[in-house]
Amino acid sequence: MSTTLESPSAESSAQRMEFKTEVRQLLDLVIHSLYTKKEIFLRELISNSADAIDKVRFEALTNPALAEGDTSYKIKIILNEPDGTLTLRDNGIGMSRETIVDHLGTIAKSGTKAFVENLKKQNAQNAPELIGQFGVGFYASFMVADKVTVVSRLAGTPASDGVKWQSDGQGDFTVEPFSKDSRGTEVVLHLRDDAKEFLSSYRVKEIVKAYSDFIDHPILLDTEKEVDGKKTTTEETINSRQALWLRPKHEIKQEEYNAFYKSISHEFEDPAYTIHVSAEGATEFRAVLFIPSKKPFKWMMSPPPKSQVDLYVKRVLIAHESEQVIPEYLRFVRGVVDSSDLPLNVSRETLQHNAILAKIKSNLTNRVLKTLEDLKNSEFEKYVGFFKEFGWLIKEGTGVDFTNRERLADLLIFESTKTNVGEFTSLSKYIEGMKAEQKDIHYLIGETRQQIENSPYLETLKSAGEEVLLLVDPIDEYVVNQLGKFKDKDLKAADRATAGSEVSAETKEKFKAVVEALQGKLEGDVKEVRLSNRLKESAACLVADEFAMSAHMERLMHRMGRAGEMQESKRILELNPEHAVVQKLLKLQAENATDPKIELFGKLLFDQATIAEGGKVKDPAGFAKRLGELLVG
Repeated sequence: MSTTLESPSAESSAQRMEFKTEVRQLLDLVIHSLYTKKEIFLRELISNSADAIDKVRFEALTNPALAEGDTSYKIKIILNEPDGTLTLRDNGIGMSRETIVDHLGTIAKSGTKAFVENLKKQNAQNAPELIGQFGVGFYASFMVADKVTVVSRLAGTPASDGVKWQSDGQGDFTVEPFSKDSRGTEVVLHLRDDAKEFLSSYRVKEIVKAYSDFIDHPILLDTEKEVDGKKTTTEETINSRQALWLRPKHEIKQEEYNAFYKSISHEFEDPAYTIHVSAEGATEFRAVLFIPSKKPFKWMMSPPPKSQVDLYVKRVLIAHESEQVIPEYLRFVRGVVDSSDLPLNVSRETLQHNAILAKIKSNLTNRVLKTLEDLKNSEFEKYVGFFKEFGWLIKEGTGVDFTNRERLADLLIFESTKTNVGEFTSLSKYIEGMKAEQKDIHYLIGETRQQIENSPYLETLKSAGEEVLLLVDPIDEYVVNQLGKFKDKDLKAADRATAGSEVSAETKEKFKAVVEALQGKLEGDVKEVRLSNRLKESAACLVADEFAMSAHMERLMHRMGRAGEMQESKRILELNPEHAVVQKLLKLQAENATDPKIELFGKLLFDQATIAEGGKVKDPAGFAKRLGELLVG
């Protein structure tokens, strides 16, 4: 069966235009690379058509003229074996000339160049996955076609405003006026010799079943059947059109959930977990949500969307990636939610203040958190795998979701001084292991476990058998500051000046002259010098005031080029009065208060403490010189 393109308008001749450089590179990679799943081109084109129909269907709710009296929304696949063409036709919103040039001749997204460079690095087996993930599915057509023709007309415009786009994918395309008697888009693929398998109705049905079976709109295909010895052609709907989320949970196999997830996410791996919700009562809605097994590749190339959950009202798509049905920190969740309580003509402004959506959002948030809690409690190792991919978003949630803050805090996991490398504990488990006399949850922030687990700040806590959480994620300082406490236990940094570390009055008096001398020698470097019983093995350490910015945060701010936004605070140098070096300082002071070695020792202790906290000495040459003088004696 041939296509039904109308005659071109005589208004003007075709205009030849070149693809942008990035698109030319992309097309070259698509056409000349070896792909293991060429059939994804059909999935992408069907998805585009379904989106176009959803859009006109929604717009026509408030502007019925756009439907032009044709509300039998459908997608038609036409196979023409003699001509070697596969055509996909829809009666969706259609495209204007400007839109067709912008969407098919360029990729108006900032990440294109980076995407192309990344694609070059991928091997043939991985390449197909990248196509769908980056929203460039139309270009997948050139995996199977040596020429692609697109004819479209925007809904609500006259037939003469149709437009024809054509390209062989070699570097340029033509665009010209083309009279089209109905709204929508028709894509004609002139299949290459090695892609003629897609002219088989059986093969097309197989692909639709695998990728697009749930599409709400009928996907039609002309099928030849023999009746009474005569061949007849009948138009057959080849997708089930059963919205998965509306079916009873017990009737759905996991394989169907997996297929649905892949069709909406453009991923090739199965989801890690599936959540099917059928809520009845005061607020009725249905939802199918998925927790992915891996972070989407495209998140590494561009910022993730604020939501990946689509909102439907009575099977009509109202909002793609709706921020009203899932909190932003759960943006790793994929899926759909369908409410029968919302009006079909609900506006985006109304959505933002809708009480029904607020209830749905609360319900879905609770379901996701409950799933993660069950996973953490029953399959901890699997939960660790999830947390490595998406834990940073759970941490983000502790600062924005005050209602669920305690639950989110209990979903956090960390390494600690009592876990092996690569193993984790939770705040609840930490509290279970606390000694009766221990009042606080201790933590220490740094860049790596190796850097901080043998820190002098931990010496007293380790000797007392108290566990310390080792926080190495840049967001961790934000998290503990937001939480403040967990289950009535304060979270305390091990490198902060705290009550209870003071030495006796007798010891203070004994070392008074030494402390005062060092205070004078280090006046520009530290806020204060004092004695402390915090240390067991080290001679000195630097601590921050309880409410001052930590050294770790200051280093991060410097690296981000934001040093000007903060007021750096001087540290407190704490000395261990039991250490041999500090004892020697006491002796030097007693023998000769003007001995230059007092300043030498003091500055070396300060440099040593700076290095121990993960910082850099301000004067490396001076440090080396002082160390040399000490070695010489």
